[in-house]
Amino acid sequence: MDTGTGKVIIFIGLIIVIIGLIIYFFNDKLGWIGHLPGDIRIERENFRFYFPFTTLVLLNLLLFLLMKIWRWLN
Repeated sequence: MDTGTGKVIIFIGLIIVIIGLIIYFFNDKLGWIGHLPGDIRIERENFRFYFPFTTLVLLNLLLFLLMKIWRWLN
């Protein structure tokens, strides 16, 4: 392993810790995640389908920005 791999692992670990702290301290204020307009929800008697489309798009955008920042810092 080279030092680049170590930096990536540390960066991913820091992101996971930050996400964990946000969820731990702001759990009651994050109820909107997964319930945004554009999230697909179909509920029937014996069937339930849920696809959080808008939430996934926002998370994808956030990860894209984090990767851009990471590349800019290196």
